[in-house]
Amino acid sequence: MRVRPHAWLVVTALVVLVAVLVVVIVLGPLWLYPPLSSASLAGVADPKARIELQQAQSQLQNNTRGLLLQTIGGIVVLAGLAATWRQVMIARDGQITDRIGRAVEQLGSDKVDVRVGGVYALGRVANNSGPDRPTVQYMLGAFVRGHAPWDGRAPGGDVDRDLPWMYVRAPDVQAAMNVLGRRPRARGAWRLYLSRVDLRSTALDGVRLTEVIMRRATLARAELSGARLDGGDLKGTDLRQASLVGASLAGAVLVEACLRDADLHRADLRGADLRGADLRARRLESALLTGARADDSTVWPAGFDAGRLRDLGVDVNSSGGTGSQ
Repeated sequence: MRVRPHAWLVVTALVVLVAVLVVVIVLGPLWLYPPLSSASLAGVADPKARIELQQAQSQLQNNTRGLLLQTIGGIVVLAGLAATWRQVMIARDGQITDRIGRAVEQLGSDKVDVRVGGVYALGRVANNSGPDRPTVQYMLGAFVRGHAPWDGRAPGGDVDRDLPWMYVRAPDVQAAMNVLGRRPRARGAWRLYLSRVDLRSTALDGVRLTEVIMRRATLARAELSGARLDGGDLKGTDLRQASLVGASLAGAVLVEACLRDADLHRADLRGADLRGADLRARRLESALLTGARADDSTVWPAGFDAGRLRDLGVDVNSSGGTGSQ
């Protein structure tokens, strides 16, 4: 069997290291506490005292040698622990890779219950492995876009109230949104991209989808009470009849979004971009609108005139009214 060059280097390094340790253990104490010579004992007349001094010097050498051995033994133990830990981490990474691979296979199944299992398996990976969270987010985002596409058309007609809830008609998509909406924070992850997806009648209460990119999507009749959508880009998104009670959309982009008949009770819209949005929503009077931006094309409920908007802290950048209808 041919030995690889780097293996020879490792063996040589180990031999050199062992030789150095032997020299240090054997000769180190002698260098620190050399044997007492006759000249150094010339001033000691008592033979018994000389013997005791020589024994004491020898004891110092032995103590030093023992201390060196203990130190080297401790280093060896720590090195062994470090090597064991590395092996454990390598094995763990291998297990996580296998789990991701099996979950991806499940996502491609033609059985919905198997796909649901794959979604939640990826969720467990995200909970247990910080470095894999961006990957899980990317895969589940792609899964939602692929299994719930939307053509991005502008809201028109009535909201289909007979459409089954998402957890009935597409439980795998509902599961993916549950995992994405409750995923741990991931350092270095890109913004979640869910533009042009069909999330009508989806239960998303309390989810955290901050800074999500969800342009031209539909969330009509979705349950979003207490959801966190701060800083999200929801340009042109259909939010008709959505429940946004207590939801936070601070700093969100809602340009040309349709919130007609949505419930905005205690919703936080501070600093949101509402230009061109249809805000003929329910209980808008209890929402926070300080610093929100609007223009002529923003549609407000009856009674939201320029004076009231000014009192609410809305920044109306227009030259001819607020576009109230």
